[in-house]
Amino acid sequence: MTNLFVSGSGTEVGKTFVTTMLINEIRKTDRPIIALKPVISGFADDDVGQSDTGLILEALGLDVTPDNIEKVSPWRFRAPIAPMMAATLEGRALDIREIAAFCQMNTSANCIKIIEGVGGVMVPLTNQATVLDLMVEVGAPLLLVAGSYLGTLSHTLTALHTVQDHGLKVLGIVISESVDSEVPLSETKATLSHFSHGVPVIELPRLSAEVKEQKTPSIARQIGLL
Repeated sequence: MTNLFVSGSGTEVGKTFVTTMLINEIRKTDRPIIALKPVISGFADDDVGQSDTGLILEALGLDVTPDNIEKVSPWRFRAPIAPMMAATLEGRALDIREIAAFCQMNTSANCIKIIEGVGGVMVPLTNQATVLDLMVEVGAPLLLVAGSYLGTLSHTLTALHTVQDHGLKVLGIVISESVDSEVPLSETKATLSHFSHGVPVIELPRLSAEVKEQKTPSIARQIGLL
């Protein structure tokens, strides 16, 4: 079994887009795949199809049913804020070890399991723990997703050094081009590559639907997942 944790330098940088790209790429190889987003905030029961969980289920080729939703995202909160805060609003609490145990459930030896985090690396899950603590508990290699907006260099390198300082292996950094970014994607990649110390930096441009299938990079192969 091969595990991969997809996290981000912040929120709304394209983690789910990258996760679904990986799912689609892996499914073409006929390798068995499981994808999880164990914790999700901003989840509305009346708009599941457009949620991160719904998009993951669509990529997996699974119907958006209560059972499948539960299998992908057991911890769901309505408020679109940090999970710790959203859970508090609902009178609930998260347990890092419980979430990690869910992520580590055994699957077949040939299976690839992708685990998508919530928000950025340091988003609080409990009063004492963040997404970083969950990643350390799970122990899977990491794919770091970042935007190309002004300021991403500091955010991305801070996230990279933080996870590496906690012993996590980073397989790659994906720069998902931000809307109306003033910084050329190629320049962002070149600069990050100077400071990534050998971690591959992959450009993910915004493309029209007509050319996306032909032009998007093979992320799974570039990071050695396939």
